[in-house]
Amino acid sequence: MQNNNSSFHHPAAFWAGCIAITLGVLSHLPMFMMGRSTHYQMVGMEMDNFMLAGMGMIPVGLLLAAYGLMPRFASMQRSGAEPMQFHVADGVALNREHWKLVSVLVVALAVDVLKPATLGFVMPGVTREYGISRETAGILPLVALTGTTVGSVLWGRLADVFGRRSAILLSALMFVGTAICGAMPSFEWNLVMCFLMGASAGGLLPITFTLMAETVPARHRGWLLVALGGIGTSGGYLLAAGAAAWLEPLFSWRALWLLGLPTGLVIIVLGRYLPESPRFLARAGLQDQARAVLARFAGARGDQDVEADPPAGTNTAPSAHEVPGSGQLLRGKHAAITRGLVTCGVAWGLANFGFLLWLPTNLGRMGMDASAASALLTRAAILALPGTAVVILMYHRWSSLKSLVAFIALTAASLLLFFLLAVAKIQSGAAMTAVTAALLVSSSGVIAMLIPYAAEIYPVHLRGTGSGLVAAGSKFGGIVGALFGVFGLFSHFAASALLIAIAMAAAAVMLAFSGVETRGRRLEDIQHTIDGLRTR
Repeated sequence: MQNNNSSFHHPAAFWAGCIAITLGVLSHLPMFMMGRSTHYQMVGMEMDNFMLAGMGMIPVGLLLAAYGLMPRFASMQRSGAEPMQFHVADGVALNREHWKLVSVLVVALAVDVLKPATLGFVMPGVTREYGISRETAGILPLVALTGTTVGSVLWGRLADVFGRRSAILLSALMFVGTAICGAMPSFEWNLVMCFLMGASAGGLLPITFTLMAETVPARHRGWLLVALGGIGTSGGYLLAAGAAAWLEPLFSWRALWLLGLPTGLVIIVLGRYLPESPRFLARAGLQDQARAVLARFAGARGDQDVEADPPAGTNTAPSAHEVPGSGQLLRGKHAAITRGLVTCGVAWGLANFGFLLWLPTNLGRMGMDASAASALLTRAAILALPGTAVVILMYHRWSSLKSLVAFIALTAASLLLFFLLAVAKIQSGAAMTAVTAALLVSSSGVIAMLIPYAAEIYPVHLRGTGSGLVAAGSKFGGIVGALFGVFGLFSHFAASALLIAIAMAAAAVMLAFSGVETRGRRLEDIQHTIDGLRTR
């Protein structure tokens, strides 16, 4: 492995893979341009040999790039690795290297959010061009959510085995490859590509939090993680809305998915500023590389400023009889907290992709006209905007665990209030606005803290897998919510609000008993606390 941590293990293979993927996507543009006389409609077109060859180049390019990113396993001696001390890295002030990392990860997260966010904007065009019903078109976001669920688990595991940086770059390349969604002539092909798009997007989210958690100083880690989620997610939705307003009238809905090519390549270009996690390198037995990265982020003047002796009483590596993998998350010392986080994620998905999605419809059934329902949701959303700042402040200044539990409990209470209003048949606009704003604030706070908290409480060899599993839980809740909507279960307004409130309350209780405080603490100290709690 080369000492420059922004280099690749097999650079020729990596760049050859990037070129093959890019050319594979570009080979779809000629047929796309053939549709300019019909406002870029491609429905019914037969794929030519040039396009088919391009589709074949993309998986070949991904395999080449994956080989280029994979480390030389002979140099990775996990079994004999001892964890390093990180006092210097956790005690320093934020410096230029930290801010470069934060900036790149914000861009990566915004690009990651961009493609799923465009689903809502492409749905009308997809429905019109393919001549399908809205119910059939609804399969598209369902398939995409399924892809994000699978991707969160698979890419999280990949990050634990091969490294955080490698997983981010490979996910970005897959993101580039799935830009061909915008050139698919049939709805069925769009479903396949949309699943792969979701898989690439679902993987990037937990890995960005994992890399930041293992690189920034402990006293700044919490608020930066929450801010990364809030700013990156908001930026992604703004990019999607802006692209829809600017590009869709000119090039149809297809342009929104072809954006995956330039935006994914932006992450690849910025990859030179992405380091590998020093904690991952240390656990992999690559101590020299870990020292080099740590010295950069610690502002150290040399190796003498970086403590590398194993801390007494702390060992975050798996024991000899343990097999690193997702099974460890559901058994042993992390089982209780994993169950609480996954329960919270599933309940949040049900609330966000189910209850809130069907709220305007249910308000109409309660006697409120459509314009009043839309105005109510707009007012509630405006009232909820300051919520992100409140979340960051509480997570950083008060308590990470208590803040997360409090917002989960507030979400449960808001849903319970909806249940009571529905049962009492109260149609007060002021009451509905207040409760809706409370639900938007609390549910936004939950998801802003959920993945960052997961990135803090798992050990190095399971951090990517754990964060991915919790992220997958929130996506799985969205899948269930979408299915419930298809079968009309959310038409039972009061019952659905009560059931989700119970699930949220259960998650709050589980985390209140099994969670640990992470605010301002070293990641190794958090694991030492978990070890002590589980051995009592």
